[in-house]
Order: sequence, then C-alpha cells, then structure tokens
Amino acid sequence: MTQSPPALEVLPRDLSAYRKGNTGVDYVHRFESGKPGPHVLINALTHGNEICGMTAATHLLDNDVRPKVGTLTVSFANVAAYESFNEALPFDSRQLVHNLNRIWSPEWLDGTEDSPELSRARILRPVVDAADHILDIHSTSQPVVPFWVYPAFERNAKVALAIGRPSVHLVMPDGLGSGTPLIQYGSHGGPDGKGVAMVVECGQHFLRSASELATAVTYDFLAYFGLVEKDPATPPPEPQRRFQLLQTYVIKSADFAFVRPLIGFENFAKGELIATNGDEEIRALCDDCTIFMPAQRAIVGREAVYLTKPI
Repeated sequence: MTQSPPALEVLPRDLSAYRKGNTGVDYVHRFESGKPGPHVLINALTHGNEICGMTAATHLLDNDVRPKVGTLTVSFANVAAYESFNEALPFDSRQLVHNLNRIWSPEWLDGTEDSPELSRARILRPVVDAADHILDIHSTSQPVVPFWVYPAFERNAKVALAIGRPSVHLVMPDGLGSGTPLIQYGSHGGPDGKGVAMVVECGQHFLRSASELATAVTYDFLAYFGLVEKDPATPPPEPQRRFQLLQTYVIKSADFAFVRPLIGFENFAKGELIATNGDEEIRALCDDCTIFMPAQRAIVGREAVYLTKPI
C-alpha cells in the first residue's frame, strides 16, 4: 500500500515556550477558577503528527483562556514524537515506539517495559486521574469527514449529540479491541463512571480545516461544561449519523492488502471481501458494513481497519 503525499497546510511550530507549564509536569498547564465546577482536560498530540490538537491547545494558551468555573487543564502529550516531524515523511512522527493511545491499561502502565510513550503516559497518569472530563484531539491520515469516537455510554453520547459537530459518531460498545486508549482509562472506561471522555477526529492531519474544527470543538466542549461562554455564532447541529464498532483488525502480515484502495466510509455487503491479512480474509460482517480508518501502510502490529454498522 502506498500513500499519496498530503497537503501540508499547517505544520508544527516550536513548543519550547509551553514546556514549563505550572503543574510540575512538562507541557501541562492548569488554570483554576476558584469557583465550583468540573475539571476538564483538553489533551493534544497523543500522536505526534496530529497537528490540529497542537493548534487548539496553543490557541487556548496564547489567548489566555481561563475557566469561569471549575478547572481547565491543557496538555501536550507526545511532544517527543511531535519534535521528530519531517516534512518528507509526515506520517512517521505518529509515535516513536508505542502508540500512546493504546497503552492506558494497568498491564502497560504498571509493567516493566519502557519506551518514550510509556514513560510519558506514566508521567501523565496523575494529570488524567485528576480530570472529570476529557477531550482528546486527533486527526486522520485521509481527508475523510470528521467524527467522534467514544465508549458507548449515555454520558458520552449526550455530550457529543448536544455539541452536534462533528455530526458523525463512532460508538464503541466493547472498547477499541486493539489496546486501551486514553478515553477508556480508569473510571472513564467503565459504565459506572461519571465523567465524559471522547476523541474528536478532526479531518486530515495537516489541513487547515482540521485545525479550525479542533479549536471550535474545544470551545464547544468547554462551553458545554460551563467553563467558557458559548459562541452565539455556533452553527446549529447537522443531522447526526452514528456507527457501532463491530470489529477491529490488526495487521498480521507485511503483505496485508485491501481489495481496492480505501480511504474510509466505504460500504461493503455482508460477506464481501475487504482485505487479505496473511492467511486471514477480512470480510464484511453485515450489510452496509462501513469502513473506518483503513491503514495506508502495511505495518505489522498496527490497526488494519475498523468495521462498523450504522445505528
């Protein structure tokens, strides 16, 4: 599989001015209103090449956004991967060793293995533990429509539907199926949790529109919980489309291949062949089986594709 060079409309900027923060953790900034209210974490750069989160987070800091109530924390997660960015290889700075968005489980966090991502996750663990609600900002390899991702708890759906943008939702009834993402960490991953934890996928990594949406959704999220005023110019929600995650496949073989080029949101009929994965055939699990985030490169151990159905 080959990947077309993307349009690089937004590129990384120097983040050294944001390193010190005020929490004792590099690249983490916390602002307390002094008034009762929720503690909201805005998390950027879980993946180093997902530039839109950086744009949204620096916008908050550069504009001295402060919470009216509660507490606001702004975090730049995988800055080490971000700093490895190379315009000639723009997809390679996603991670250095481990996917920082798959290791939020006791097995990884309390284990003996180490890497830049595991070290960073362990450092960030108390930051995440302190948050009531989490918005984790991401983007996609291909220029597909933006979408939410969240565990299938009513508390998450309520917020995503109320905000209304993006208008597409990927709902996970049984988790991601290929590791533990940040939004499933701790109480946020359980049905008895009270806090909201969601990913927003804002569009292709380096498009200006992705950065603009990331910033807008960040304000929407903060406004929902009362930390900032709602922008009166916010557009009304579009009709919402929801998809249930059925199965996550991981690449097992370097000769993994889709039956045709895919970018995401293609539909397959039940039983139709989607990809070959070594000696495994990946086939549609239902009619109107909808593809999310098909891999653009065959890297063994990374996700191949998510299969979903409309709900």
